[in-house]
Amino acid sequence: MAVVYTLLVLFLAVFVAGFILLVMGAINFDFSNSEIPPGVNQPVKLRIIHIILISRAVVGKILENIGICSQVSFVRYLQGRKTLGADPKLFIKDLCFEKVPVRIYQPKVPSASQWRGVMFFHGGGWVFGSLETHEKLCRSIARESESVVVSVGYRLAPEHKYPAAYEDCLNATIHFMKNIEHYGVDPARIIICGDSAGGNLAAAVSQTLAGRPDLPRLRAQILIYPGLQALDFNLPSYQQNQRVPLLFRECAAFYVLQYLNGNASNLEEVLEGSHMPLDTKLNYRKWVSPDNIPEKFKVRGYKPHVLLDCTTEVYETVKRFCEPNLCPLLAEDAIVHQLPESFILTCEYDVLRDDGLLYKKRLEDNGVRVTWYHLEDGFHGIISLYDYCGFSFPAGKRGLDSVV
Repeated sequence: MAVVYTLLVLFLAVFVAGFILLVMGAINFDFSNSEIPPGVNQPVKLRIIHIILISRAVVGKILENIGICSQVSFVRYLQGRKTLGADPKLFIKDLCFEKVPVRIYQPKVPSASQWRGVMFFHGGGWVFGSLETHEKLCRSIARESESVVVSVGYRLAPEHKYPAAYEDCLNATIHFMKNIEHYGVDPARIIICGDSAGGNLAAAVSQTLAGRPDLPRLRAQILIYPGLQALDFNLPSYQQNQRVPLLFRECAAFYVLQYLNGNASNLEEVLEGSHMPLDTKLNYRKWVSPDNIPEKFKVRGYKPHVLLDCTTEVYETVKRFCEPNLCPLLAEDAIVHQLPESFILTCEYDVLRDDGLLYKKRLEDNGVRVTWYHLEDGFHGIISLYDYCGFSFPAGKRGLDSVV
């Protein structure tokens, strides 16, 4: 019996040691392939958060390989843990709008007039993110701006492909607008807001609601480092920041393919730009082009990319990238012209920076008033990380204050 016990202990020790070595090896590989530019403040904090996120993903992959659970399920499980209790300044309630889970944050302080209403769509690459991951952010917006915030728990990819997330956000927003009197919100002060993939969804919903005579007109849209196109992953910001945490260029393409198709089988073609026909690229070049990016954003190691053609087979799998509900930067001028006043936040060290810059130009060209806030020392995800695991990033707080 003692021999069996000893062998069992040895087996467990070897297994644990091997598991740790696997995790450390994967972390070291990802760590060595990342790059934190000198302009990022508090790089050590960013490194630590990056290691935490890599570790979580690696452990999830190992669990998937040994048949315990999928990597996506493991990461979502960790993200979904509810850690915050009641808020002394907010009423918080979970409901469903048209079968879509929502969490409503309403200030407790009495208001002399009706509240401002904010529909919030969380980021996470359409694959991750939840009501829990953006709980602190939504509480802060509700408290600091004295607004009713409705956070939307839309369906996620790859289980629910495009347009599921978009439809959930749209339907939840329409429900809120049609039942506005129940929440003490002024119908003339409804705002749509989202970060990253949520910024994409916010832009798409805003476009769909533009000009709807049966609904209140949106007061504004707030787009926090949004991803707005999938035609060109070789714009200056994608080249300059391709290995900057927390969103690598390859991951940005991977996530949008997961949202579109539920897989990333055409990842290489998307990254090299051989997923769209030349005539399609040339048609949209008036809107998606490095020529529309201010020169000061090209000085940091940008090289013009040669336009490539694609095969019919590849194009058939990704042709819906031309739909504005998926890539809002491609909407026609007649729609863009009707959009409400807009706030766009971009970060210098973010692959999605140029998506925001291009949309800013499109809005301004169509007479839409734009407030642009650029974090010179910011990176992707910094707003929702302003108080992550006890860490704080002053740039993230500045960005959040600008949103408020």
